[in-house]
Amino acid sequence: MTPQYLSAMWPAIAPALGNHLWQSTVFAFMAGLLTLPLRKNQARTRYWLWLAASAKFLIPFSLLVSLGSHLSWLRTSPASKAGLYLAMEEVGQPFTHPIVSIPTLTASTVSPRPLHLLPALLAAAWLCGFAVVLCVWGLRWRQVSAAMRDAGPLQEGREVEALRRLERVGGVRKRIEMLVSRTSLEPGIFGIVRPVLIWPEGISERLEDAHLEAVLAHEVWHVRRRDNLSAAIHMAVEALFWFHPLVWWLGARLVAERERACDEEVVQLGSEREIYAESILKVCEFCVESPLACVSGVTGADLKKRMVHIMNASIARKLDLSRKLLLSAAGFLAVVVPIFFGLVNATPIRAQAQSETAAAGAPDSESHGFESASIKPHKSNGTMEMSRLLFTPYGLSATNVTLQTLIRDVYRVQESQIAGPPDLLNSDKYDIEARMEKSVADELRKLDPMQSLPERQRMLQALLADRFKLTVHRESKELPVYALVIAESGPKIQEAKPGDTYVNGIKGPNGRPGGPGNIRMGRGMLTGQALTMADFVRALSDQLGRPVLDKTGLTGKYDLTLHWTSDDSQLPMLREPEGAHSAPPPAPSGSSLFTVIQEQLGLELEPQDSPMEILVIDHVEKPSEN
Repeated sequence: MTPQYLSAMWPAIAPALGNHLWQSTVFAFMAGLLTLPLRKNQARTRYWLWLAASAKFLIPFSLLVSLGSHLSWLRTSPASKAGLYLAMEEVGQPFTHPIVSIPTLTASTVSPRPLHLLPALLAAAWLCGFAVVLCVWGLRWRQVSAAMRDAGPLQEGREVEALRRLERVGGVRKRIEMLVSRTSLEPGIFGIVRPVLIWPEGISERLEDAHLEAVLAHEVWHVRRRDNLSAAIHMAVEALFWFHPLVWWLGARLVAERERACDEEVVQLGSEREIYAESILKVCEFCVESPLACVSGVTGADLKKRMVHIMNASIARKLDLSRKLLLSAAGFLAVVVPIFFGLVNATPIRAQAQSETAAAGAPDSESHGFESASIKPHKSNGTMEMSRLLFTPYGLSATNVTLQTLIRDVYRVQESQIAGPPDLLNSDKYDIEARMEKSVADELRKLDPMQSLPERQRMLQALLADRFKLTVHRESKELPVYALVIAESGPKIQEAKPGDTYVNGIKGPNGRPGGPGNIRMGRGMLTGQALTMADFVRALSDQLGRPVLDKTGLTGKYDLTLHWTSDDSQLPMLREPEGAHSAPPPAPSGSSLFTVIQEQLGLELEPQDSPMEILVIDHVEKPSEN
């Protein structure tokens, strides 16, 4: 993963990660407040609160918000394939908001200053910390695994008889195997699916029957409570969020409440408090504590506080009705509030994205500004017909075009950047004649081409929303692209001469330099005057049918004339404005576009993958009657 890739993704990742961290921190703080009125109640209740706070770091609220938005969409949307397609797209990306627009991730979004290295440095620091945590746990795991390898099964004896009896009393259905280890590790449960009790050799001679039964009862309750699984979940949280001090504090609280909960169960089972406390102290004299939280032992947490807690007569006060209601309300709100937020905000957000995201400023379908718009199914004459799409000064003229082609040109994306139901986008072809109101056309002609183009796009997007009921939103996705870079031989591109002015690619006295109208494409040819690199890569994207990113660093304006051998099947649709003069077809040079760009311009097109903005079709229908 390159620094440029991380820099491009950072604007989308950083806010989401920041939101998740502060939400999880607040959730843990609220869980801590809930434990205060439960100080004198059973430890298992506090344990589950701390475990919920830990698991929250793995479960973003955006999942529940997305669920709420899905429920609203299923309730309000028509039963169409497009709606089903959108739902599948959103479920595939549950951690992104279903509608929020993500800025286009191109090379231009990467800062040339050293600041763009910050995301890479942060990622490297996180990866180093993650690796250190895993290495430490790996070394401790080897210590436990070595004890397991050297251990032998214990099939009979007073230890096994006591263990089987306690399994029946505790309701543990799966038999716990018992292994005798020659190491000094404390008695502990190893494993999650098939738990095994590691029993240190020689400790039985130091424990009387009552002490032995108390220690075994403690381990049986670890199995019944599935404490190893809970500990493994929190270890994953610690590995992923090692930089957050709160997760380590949560780990200590989980161990403390886990051991207290087992202590309470053992005492309630009938063990005398003094004998149980003595058994723990005897184990501490003979053994060392388990090195891993996911290997549940008997000597964990603060022993002094545990002894005081065990000897306290009010060790296991059950929850009263008020506290049960408090916990039920807290759990209900934690789940329902995010879902309700997604539910009530889904409709306004969908409406905001009717024809584009709010940032794009697309109008509603009633204000597209066309006085007439004829959309008819194309009638084929039985011969091979070319598609034609012209943006005229007074509107749009298209023949034999698909809806996908319209969306591609109106939203200025490539076909690979459109995600939607293919049967609706490519099944039918249309002939379209759209004419602007005279006042609108006159106002647009007064604008600079760079200003009028977005307005034309806005109007056409509104027309699609009106007649095709088209709604879209933008997302980010990894796509194959071409990167335009400077070749090793250096750039040979010709800078535009000062004072030259062009209109629609034709030199004239009243034209303006630059702008979108100064480029012409045809069969095996591309010409342009006073083009920026942004103009050039946009034309290359149209020609190649794949996004092209400008990574040349060139900031001037350039005159270009390229001729290459073209394949008829790869020709772009001609989009020359009305009145433009067609250039004569060039003589084939025998070279591909890739070769011509390198030889004539000193540039290269490198294939690579990059995060790009895609257009997701939320809803689309066949066009309404004229």
